[in-house]
Amino acid sequence: MSRLSACIAGAATMLTVVVPAGSAQTILRVDGSTGAMPLVAALAKAHEAGTSGLKIEIGKGLGTKARIEALSAGTIEIAVASHGLKMDDLIRQGMTVDEIARTPVVFAVNSSVTVTNLTQAQICSIYSGTFTNWNEAGGKDLAIAARTRPDSEVDAEVIRDGISCLKTLKMPATVKVMERGGDMARELAATIGAIGMSTTTVADQSGGRIKALSLDGIVPSEANVTSGAYRFVREVYLVVKASAPPAVKSFIAFVKSADGAKVIKANGAIPKSGS
Repeated sequence: MSRLSACIAGAATMLTVVVPAGSAQTILRVDGSTGAMPLVAALAKAHEAGTSGLKIEIGKGLGTKARIEALSAGTIEIAVASHGLKMDDLIRQGMTVDEIARTPVVFAVNSSVTVTNLTQAQICSIYSGTFTNWNEAGGKDLAIAARTRPDSEVDAEVIRDGISCLKTLKMPATVKVMERGGDMARELAATIGAIGMSTTTVADQSGGRIKALSLDGIVPSEANVTSGAYRFVREVYLVVKASAPPAVKSFIAFVKSADGAKVIKANGAIPKSGS
């Protein structure tokens, strides 16, 4: 076997692979929470642009258990999470966890919707099927297309826990369930009259196709999240091996730097205090 063939054969267990031009390229593979991935993807793009020879591959999403198993097995270098972390277990497995940001969870709407604020009572009327037209919530004559996430997903958990009338509400069949965060983002951007549970990051990245609503008159701003006035928030964590190579540590350092904080804020999230 030639030296080049040997390098290629070992690529599955190495971060540095040989590319056709003969130059070395570092590959970082990132996967995990679909709800947190848009923010991490923006950070990856910014870091990649400023780092020669680096490519960061963003996965399509992995569940709570699968993302840690993938990290342990070495099929990814960075796991993205928002909940379900057992810190002691991760430390025993030789992993470290960094909380990098908080992202407001919001009710977001298609740009066709003129409403900018909803009360909790109006939200429950929409998701119970009592309201079927936006004119019932102060908007224009337009059918409501209500969307939700699975109850086990973070966005739905945050919303249901925070709005008492939603905690035990059995939503009618007309409320369509979006399995992944990306599915919700695409549905909100494409469906006239749509409303769904999402994040300010998704709204900010939509190019105006999706709008984040205020709730009970409270805007999901950094100031309101920091003060506690806006209570619907999900954390974003990066999990890596404690023995991670320099390229991984460099990315974590960028995320926690002032430049990383700028990217986080530009994508509708709040950097972890001290970042």
